[in-house]
Amino acid sequence: MRALKVFALAGLLGAAFAAQAAPQTFNLDPTHTVVTFTWNHLGFSNPSGYAALGSGTVVFDKADPSKSSVEVTLPVSGFDTHVAKLNEEFQSPAFFDAAKYPNAVFKSTKVQALGGDKYKVTGDLTLHGVTKPVVLTAHLNKLGMHPMAKVEAIAFDATGTLKRSDFGVSNYVPYVSDEIKLQITTEGEIAK
Repeated sequence: MRALKVFALAGLLGAAFAAQAAPQTFNLDPTHTVVTFTWNHLGFSNPSGYAALGSGTVVFDKADPSKSSVEVTLPVSGFDTHVAKLNEEFQSPAFFDAAKYPNAVFKSTKVQALGGDKYKVTGDLTLHGVTKPVVLTAHLNKLGMHPMAKVEAIAFDATGTLKRSDFGVSNYVPYVSDEIKLQITTEGEIAK
């Protein structure tokens, strides 16, 4: 009888561990997600803008990161440089043409563990009607119970670069840099 209880307990623990190791889906929190894009202006300054999160999900499998994925939508109308005139220019057909192409969308195609809570996230970015591959280097900041929300939560920082001319946004290149640096921080909570 005692052996039967031990086997039953082992089975329950095994099932709990298996459930915990399965991929988890997190909804990204727009109030704790910042996407910063930075460019060089005439070799002098390095201004930044911000993209607001429309929606996003992260499917994360710590045991097998190859089963992980990311999908994010950023409304182009949410691109903000804190300079009203530049914001208007960015929304216009001369740049991102928000009326015709209202969203930037990133969908991962591959997630690879690099060790030390670092990951290489390869995906397709669709911007200005063009889809091109982009590679992000991500760091898992934390995975665990959120002390305020009382649900499982995840947080990442990520960096990457892209060439805006690849997406048909090439005004003022090379005086205003073609290369855009991306810096991202985000939190998400488990999907209910």
